[in-house]
Order: sequence, then structure tokens, then C-alpha cells
Amino acid sequence: MNIASDKLENSQWQTSRYLLELSEPKVMGIVNITPDSFSDGGKYVDSKNAISRCEALIAQGVDILDIGAESTRPGAVPLCVEDELERLFPVVREAVKLGIPISIDTYKPEVMQAMLDIGVDIINDVYALRIPGTVDVVAKHPTCGICLMHMHRNPLDMQNFPVDSNIVSVVEAFMKDRMHVLYENGIQTNRLILDAGIGFGKKLEQNFELMAFQSYLSQKFQRPWLAGWSRKSSLGIVTGQKSPELRVTASVAAALLSVDRGARLVRVHDVRETVEALSVWLAEQRAKRCYSMGNV
Repeated sequence: MNIASDKLENSQWQTSRYLLELSEPKVMGIVNITPDSFSDGGKYVDSKNAISRCEALIAQGVDILDIGAESTRPGAVPLCVEDELERLFPVVREAVKLGIPISIDTYKPEVMQAMLDIGVDIINDVYALRIPGTVDVVAKHPTCGICLMHMHRNPLDMQNFPVDSNIVSVVEAFMKDRMHVLYENGIQTNRLILDAGIGFGKKLEQNFELMAFQSYLSQKFQRPWLAGWSRKSSLGIVTGQKSPELRVTASVAAALLSVDRGARLVRVHDVRETVEALSVWLAEQRAKRCYSMGNV
């Protein structure tokens, strides 16, 4: 399969209920229903609080909600299927009624199946469908969206043994392999969006190398890319902000830089701030296009 020559429309992303147009960037809002997420763990464990969080993000202009019940921060201990489903069901049953695409952040086939059965649109998998059974689940749901993320090793030890070679080449080879596997299993390329996995088994400088080469990766694969910089420790290191909640400005800057280099989806905690910043970027881009067409 020659991925680079795939003729499917790069700006469209097929999900279960929505065909998303990504010619302009979209914002994916994070809803962590976990007690131990690195940034906001514990705030939305209660299902009523989580649903209120979903509604608040919609009011702030979010385009997609990404709901996760298991933390994948460095050192996180895996959660059993039963506990993950117990956290997800009451929130997701309500979220799918809110009128926007719903993504589930999970890597377990049983959870994927259960969530797709109740109407979610997207599977966001940090293991990029490498866990046995996951490819079979998404193959049986022929229109659900899929986010493939690069992660080196696993959450328990990924930052103890980060990638020790050229990170751009590693991510490029990984995505080529994963897209080929899905193609061989009959999964259409227009269902896929790609994520380099900022902070997942990478050194500080490697994360910024991936940002710098975002345009190259976007052009190489001819699929939309997601950038997930929000409140990450790399931003804390370069800004000196130890608290994740104080990394909002840096997170917005990273989102804008990623979009300017080709990312078409940004996954964020701080929706309102990101939406407002992107509105300025979009105004500049539209003015640039208008000028180039001789309309100014």
C-alpha cells in the first residue's frame, strides 16, 4: 500500500455519526473521569460532574468530546475492564445525546465494543490498535473514527526508557506499519487520524522535534494529525511551571504552533482559551488566502 499516494480526501474524517470537515482545525475537549489523571484527576469522577463538564465544554465551543476513564500518564497502573466500564457508562449514555462527536480514550477491545454499541463516534487508542482484538472490533463497526497514537513501550515505564533514536523516523515508520495493518483488515483510510504521542516515551527535545516536523509528517501520510500538548510536562519544563493548571498559556501556544505546522485537531483541557486563539489564527489565514487570490 502506498500511503502517500492515497487519493482519499485528507481534510475529511469519517466517524460513526459525523463526517468531519478538517480543512480548518477542530478542538477536542478532554473529559477525564479518573481519580489520577496528571492534570485534573478526581474533578469529574462523579458522573454528574463529568456530564456538566461535557456541557460546559460545548458552551465554550468544543468540536469533539474525548472521554477517558483510565489515566495513561507516566507510571499509571492499568485499570480493569469492569471498573473502566462502570465509570464510562453513565457519562457516555448522556454524552451521545449532546449533538457532537464523542470519542472514547481506551485501548481495551471489550470497552471499545461496549462504547460503540451505545453510539460513540471515535476510538482514541494510545496503543494504536496493537492490543489483540481491537482491530477486529473497529473492523466490525465500518464507519467509526479511529485515532492512532504512537507510544513507546507502555505507561508504566515509557518515560524510564524513552526512544533512543531519531523520533521523527520512528513515528513515521510506526504509522506506516499501523496504517498498513488496518488497510489489510479492510479499514478505510478516511476513518483514521494520527497522533505522534507527545510525552509518551519521548525525551524533552524529541517532543519539540515532532512539533517542528509536524508539516513533514502531515504531508507524508496525507491524513489529518492530532496534537496533544495540553498541560504536558514538557511545557512545564520549558516554562518553569510545575503545576499543570499553570500551563494554560504554554498549552495554547503549543496548540497554535502545531496547527500552523499542519495539525488539524488539538486535544486540550482549556477549550475556551484554545478556541479564541484559533479564531485569531483562522482570521489571519483567511486574510492571507483572500490576498493571494487578488481580492484585497
